[in-house]
Amino acid sequence: MNTASGLRDYILGSLRAGRWQAGDRLPTERALCEQFTISRTSVRRVLQELKDLGAISQTVGSGTYVTEQAGAVVNGIAAAAPVRQTSPAELMEARLALEPAILDMVIGNATAADFEQMDACCEKAEAAITLEDFEHWDGMLHEVIAAAAHNSFVTNVFQLMNQVRNQGEWGVLKKRSVTPERRLQYQAEHRQLVQALKRRDMDEARAVATEHLLRVQRNLLRP
Repeated sequence: MNTASGLRDYILGSLRAGRWQAGDRLPTERALCEQFTISRTSVRRVLQELKDLGAISQTVGSGTYVTEQAGAVVNGIAAAAPVRQTSPAELMEARLALEPAILDMVIGNATAADFEQMDACCEKAEAAITLEDFEHWDGMLHEVIAAAAHNSFVTNVFQLMNQVRNQGEWGVLKKRSVTPERRLQYQAEHRQLVQALKRRDMDEARAVATEHLLRVQRNLLRP
């Protein structure tokens, strides 16, 4: 599978099967780019995710290596495998139910630092050159908004949602459904939502979030 999720599955599968052991060096970023026909940015994002999880470590000028705790990380990811069976339609249904519902907690608990992170996600999404990068920062914005509720359960749920968005089926539908015009509309709606949250305007925030999610659902599933 020549996608970022395919690379992620390949690395995790190699660790699970024992083809790579603690201390082994992974192929270079260039080699992975060529093998999976994806950009250097995509390779680095996958490696950064696995590094954040503790499965690999990176040394400047030396390379990427399997860590001692890689086995435990792989087992933990395997325990969450049912998430990968969630369809885009199921994800959108859940998002419509959950995202507007948590906004009261966001408005009650968000800090200035949270709003700065939201603005940064909007800026990076707007500056993204590729659809893949835009989709990454789109997902991160919704995750940052959820984190602003300062509720660990909510944060964990939205991290699982972003895992579903990293699946191949979601990416295929996004590529098919997101036109330049729709992307601009999504970016404008993201800005409207963040501004409503900053004003602590519950009614507007919920209305903007619901309208945005309905639009995404309609475009994604019936483009």
